[in-house]
Amino acid sequence: MALNRRLQSADSRDTLIRRAEEITPLPAKPGKDVYTMNWIVNQHSYTAQRVFCIGRNYVEHIAELGNERPEQPVIFTKPATSLHPVSDPVIPLPRCGELPHYETEITVLVGKKGVPRTAEEAVSFIAGIGAGLDLTLRETQEKLLAHGLPWEICKGFDHSAPIGDFAPFSGTAETLAQLRFTGEINGELRQQGDSAKMIYSIPELLLAVARYWELLPGDVLFTGTPKGVGALAPGDRLRITDPAGRAFEWRLAER
Repeated sequence: MALNRRLQSADSRDTLIRRAEEITPLPAKPGKDVYTMNWIVNQHSYTAQRVFCIGRNYVEHIAELGNERPEQPVIFTKPATSLHPVSDPVIPLPRCGELPHYETEITVLVGKKGVPRTAEEAVSFIAGIGAGLDLTLRETQEKLLAHGLPWEICKGFDHSAPIGDFAPFSGTAETLAQLRFTGEINGELRQQGDSAKMIYSIPELLLAVARYWELLPGDVLFTGTPKGVGALAPGDRLRITDPAGRAFEWRLAER
């Protein structure tokens, strides 16, 4: 019996290896250095720590990708090296050779250490609100999901999270339910988001994250994208507008 279990385990590992080989990215190309992100909000300095992201948090976006509505927040992470500042207007192409898709999102900057227990307490952890882009290697993501494999490589590659500056936040849960933002590609409006349409509110998302990780100053939360996502081409111009009405712009590098 034990031998059979070991053989089955070995077969499973071999299967996973074969599946991983099927989706191995193209040979890497030289890339741009990554950034260590820092923000000053309300005279406090924050260095980027973890980047938590939420998938499938808008009903219409779930429908456009043919996914199922989640029974709880879908949490994944990006490394801090995925962050790309607005001070650098050119987003490098992924070294793997695949072109990314864009997803515009509200971003949240955590301002203090701890584990919130209630929605009201979670609001007190927010130092700033902004907007960013969750760039995604959609083709790779679909292959990974089809094989039941982790999807960090399609979400967490270098420069996959262009992010605007944060506006100080001192509002309430009601304020967080009235945040609007937009995303444009080459001057064409592609995405319009409203936090009132989120499946899980921002305080609920912070509570969900805090079930597994103690929040730290400098943690960033990407809160999910509305409908209208799509593919990018080299040279495309990206413009996002955050809930404070501030616009941030980048351009995807040429080949």
